[in-house]
Amino acid sequence: MIDDSAEAAFQNDDQTIAGDNPFLLFQDWMSLAETKEPNDPNAMALATVDAQNLPDVRMVLLKGFDDEGFVFYTNSESAKGRELEQNMKAALLFHWKSLRRQVRIRGTVSRLPAEEADAYFQSRPRASRIGAWASQQSRPIASRKALWQAVTKETTRFAIGTVPRPPYWNGYRVTPLTMEFWMDKPFRLHDRVLFTRTVDGTGWATQHLFP
Repeated sequence: MIDDSAEAAFQNDDQTIAGDNPFLLFQDWMSLAETKEPNDPNAMALATVDAQNLPDVRMVLLKGFDDEGFVFYTNSESAKGRELEQNMKAALLFHWKSLRRQVRIRGTVSRLPAEEADAYFQSRPRASRIGAWASQQSRPIASRKALWQAVTKETTRFAIGTVPRPPYWNGYRVTPLTMEFWMDKPFRLHDRVLFTRTVDGTGWATQHLFP
C-alpha cells in the first residue's frame, strides 16, 4: 500500500523532464552539472564491443557537443579505438551524482576531420601532447619506469618547436539515435524520457518510460 507521504511527494512534484529538443535539454543539464559536480562534470562512460561481441566500457571526457553529436578524443590503437574501428556504434552514459540525474545515449560513431583533431591536440598542455606520443595505450608495459623512459625520449625528440598530433590520435563523434534522460524521484518513482531520432533524421519522437 502506498502511504500518504509517498502520494503527497508524487502529486506535489513539479520538477519533471520537459522539452522537445534533447540537445537543448542536455545543455541545460550539463550547465547545471558544471556548477554542482565536484569533479569532471564532462566525464562519461563510453561502451563498445570487442571482436567477440563482449561489451567493454571505460570513462572518457566529453570535449564538445552540438546538434551533430558528442565528441571525444583517443588513441585509435587503444582497445576502444580498435573496437570502434571494427564496429562504429557506441553508447554513452553521463551520471551526475550531485544532481541525481543521468543521460544515456546510443548511436553511430564517425571520425572527426584531421584539422579538427589537430586544433584540439594543439590546445592540450605540452606535457599531455608528449604523453600521447610516449604511451602505447592499452598495450602491456614492463613498469612505470619504462613509461617515464618513453616520456623522456619523446621530450628530447620534441625539445624544440611544436608537438604535432600523432597519426594514431584522433577525434570521434557519437551521433545519437536515442537519448534518454533520467531524474531521480522519491520511492524509486523516477522520471524517464526517451528521445528517438525519426526515420528521416530531421526530428525526435518522445516517450515517457516507466521507472
